[in-house]
Amino acid sequence: MPSAAPRFRFAFLALSLAALPAPARACGGDFGAFVAGLREEARARGIADAVAQGFLAGARQDGRVLKADRAQGVFRKDFVEFSRSLISAGRLGTGQAMAKKHAGVFQRIGRDYGISPGVLLAFWAFETDFGAVQGDFNTRDALVTLAHDCRRPELFRPQVFAAMELFARGDFDPARTRGAWAGEIGQVQMLPADILRNGVDGDGDGHVRLKTSAADALMSAARMLHGLGWRKGEPWLQEITVPDGLDWSRTGLNHPRPVAEWEAAGVRGRAGPLARGLSAAVLLPMGRKGPAFLAYPNFRVYFEWNKSFVYVTTAAYFATRLEGAPVYDAGAPEPGLSAKEMTLLQKKLAAKGHDVGAIDGILGEKTREAVQREQARLGLPADAWPTQALLGRL
Repeated sequence: MPSAAPRFRFAFLALSLAALPAPARACGGDFGAFVAGLREEARARGIADAVAQGFLAGARQDGRVLKADRAQGVFRKDFVEFSRSLISAGRLGTGQAMAKKHAGVFQRIGRDYGISPGVLLAFWAFETDFGAVQGDFNTRDALVTLAHDCRRPELFRPQVFAAMELFARGDFDPARTRGAWAGEIGQVQMLPADILRNGVDGDGDGHVRLKTSAADALMSAARMLHGLGWRKGEPWLQEITVPDGLDWSRTGLNHPRPVAEWEAAGVRGRAGPLARGLSAAVLLPMGRKGPAFLAYPNFRVYFEWNKSFVYVTTAAYFATRLEGAPVYDAGAPEPGLSAKEMTLLQKKLAAKGHDVGAIDGILGEKTREAVQREQARLGLPADAWPTQALLGRL
């Protein structure tokens, strides 16, 4: 099954925009003049002219990149639909085989970073099908195109200079390095700045090569997650059962409570005990009648890898499956909204003063929080799952 990663994978900016000179905020305009501006900024950053010229020689705009950037409808799927589209028996079997094949690497990761194999195997599966589908976009052109585009230049312009540094080190070929449409490289799809900061020579050959070395890719991803705040040896997500009388207004990622309090309220692990001594949030991706999970502190780190709520929840759940958890109980959730209806709902919520982020028809974390507040105000079950009933009341 081909990886969906090139359509929606995002890593976080690793370089501080505040440290950049004012011209770094420029975008748009004549592309040739824009590239000339990149050369000037490279000089200001102390990058040798020969490096900047060699890196940017032949740089061009890639229309496919802009098309992909604006076509991320996959995020409009609900959790059950999305997770079933990404998780297959084949991916599960391959993941288990890779865990055995690279057992030594995973042992080192556990020792050095405290991250369970399933977490990295899930990312590896979703990003590139374990290295099989790494993307066919010229990385240099993708980064320059997105830096020139005025939608998110603050994210992508610094990545151009990070890629220049990789080029100066001999670890990047501007003409031949290929990856995802958003500029990520290698088997776990990392942006150049993330590679500079977190790259690990896992196989001991003196280079960090995320495209060809599984050891380099896995160790680098582990180091990045650790640096983003992963708490060593702790769980991240656990399927639960919830009582009918639970206070739904206290569910959601913005309402963590001690696990002991959830137990006292009747929350139970579906396939094992809860992790006592930690704080956690009850997560209902499709409302009180759908699947239910307990999200521990490590779950938040997933949002540093990818901002999509549905992707993060699916990746975290798949990680538990790879480590032996059963298939989740899908329950019988109430029908959700279409993309058109979700967009209308977001407009109504924004008109009432709620911050829903981008009005894009996607049920992200901010929209869920706004939905929950309006449900509580209207006397509806405040489980953060938008329904026709809520839309009608608004």
